[in-house]
Amino acid sequence: MIISHRHKFIFLKTNKTAGTSIELALRQHCGGEDVITRVTPTDESKSQQLGGCGAQHYLVPLKHYSKGDWINLLKGKPRRFYNHIRAAEVRELVGAEIWDSYYKFCFERNPWDKVVSLYFWRCRQEPRPSLEKFVEEEASKAINLRGWQVYTINNQIAVDKVYRFEQMDQAMKELAERFALPSLCLPNAKSSFRESKNYRELFSEPLRQRVGELFSKQVSLFDYQF
Repeated sequence: MIISHRHKFIFLKTNKTAGTSIELALRQHCGGEDVITRVTPTDESKSQQLGGCGAQHYLVPLKHYSKGDWINLLKGKPRRFYNHIRAAEVRELVGAEIWDSYYKFCFERNPWDKVVSLYFWRCRQEPRPSLEKFVEEEASKAINLRGWQVYTINNQIAVDKVYRFEQMDQAMKELAERFALPSLCLPNAKSSFRESKNYRELFSEPLRQRVGELFSKQVSLFDYQF
């Protein structure tokens, strides 16, 4: 997640939408006062190699602390901005002036493709559970809300634009033009874990319907098709 005071934008990071690659591309144009959440040591190293800013200013200022936050601080757990932070929490922490005036954006992905990507990312070790078992286990953890609550508040879209993962090149071009950047080139990050590129081959008809039900909000809003 990035809050860029230099370019006046807030990038909210959803799961399995090339979020880390997008973040590494944006980091190359961030300033010293921007909020950038932490990624893995490998990706931090890659960001440095690309000439981008490292993670910075992700600890929440003490003025925003609640009583519970102070208790956690005494336990050595300071409040912080984090990778997949939800829109409601960001709005609370940055205040209405910044939230309302900055350009807020994120990405969404075809749910069936997204589930397969998450499956191979989570189940990197053999033997893997079946995709059916994985989906049901994740369903109990509200998998359908994993991206939804990042960019909605009270089930309403809270960002200025939700770009489509499937139209990444056009999205990068639009963002570069909006922020007057020379270009936005995506580095590869976390892309080597997926074995099957055609997600449709992995779905039975009942599983296809199940994922459609779990992601019914996204399917309806963005008109996604299997």
